[in-house]
Amino acid sequence: MPALHAKRRVSHSAEEMFNLVADVERYPEFVPHCQKHVIVSRGTSGSNEFLVTYMTMARGIFRKTIRGRDTLDRANGRILVEARAGPLRCLRTVWSFVPRTSESCDVAFDLTYEFSNPVMEFILGDIFDGMFRQFVRAFERRADIIYGVAPVSLPMRQHGLSRGSPASSSPMPSIHAPAA
Repeated sequence: MPALHAKRRVSHSAEEMFNLVADVERYPEFVPHCQKHVIVSRGTSGSNEFLVTYMTMARGIFRKTIRGRDTLDRANGRILVEARAGPLRCLRTVWSFVPRTSESCDVAFDLTYEFSNPVMEFILGDIFDGMFRQFVRAFERRADIIYGVAPVSLPMRQHGLSRGSPASSSPMPSIHAPAA
């Protein structure tokens, strides 16, 4: 089952990043290949908010709408997205936001997904891999636009995508770091 793990220290508060990721209806403005993302229902249980959404992703001739259930857990700085529709047997995304200072946090993005059958994986595997790899960076860039770019670079780690095995790690520079 393909898995992606990315972790970045960003120059924005945990609350700002949580709000950015929770604002799903704005995704078409900045998430690569996201054509539409709508909330079809919403509810609460205790301190958690639940959303049922439809997100349409498109790349080339590929176009698919995925129905998701999002759990927004502000108290624990966590957003869980689960989907079981379309070409996917399952998709699970966990965003977590850990404050470091009042103006920075660690953002972790963990994603696993499985196609409904091997033919779909063969046809769509590389397309999905490419789309999901761009997610974290798109949110970081969007935060810089909305909240402003911090004047100081922060260290960051990102781990890569793997197919059929646990994610492999590969350090990558932060987009805030000066070019070498």
